[in-house]
Amino acid sequence: MANDDSMTMVLVTRKDLKLSKGKLAAQCGHAAVECALKARRETPKSLKNWRENGARKIVVEAPNIDSLKRLFGEAQAAGIVCYMVRDAGHTEIPAGTVTVVGLGPGPRDSIDSLTGAFKLV
Repeated sequence: MANDDSMTMVLVTRKDLKLSKGKLAAQCGHAAVECALKARRETPKSLKNWRENGARKIVVEAPNIDSLKRLFGEAQAAGIVCYMVRDAGHTEIPAGTVTVVGLGPGPRDSIDSLTGAFKLV
């Protein structure tokens, strides 16, 4: 089992959407909650370890929807807990718009190998 700083969650946003700060924060919140709930079902020991050691979260940006979908597929193939947020369409963007992909909590090296090239938000 990974320990302390080796566990992470990375929230990958879409740079091309130009969301307001509040909307971006809300979408990242959706991703973080859904990833944690999924981890509770699928990898409860990893979730516990992540929470007990600071619940590290990083927010980065992907250039567009294609790179976000590609990342999501790669994460699924690697067995990483992941969730793709699709907006409900009540405010700034149309319903169904993919806004954020959450990865983890999981081993930092595995997640960073998929997200390390993206810039921090």
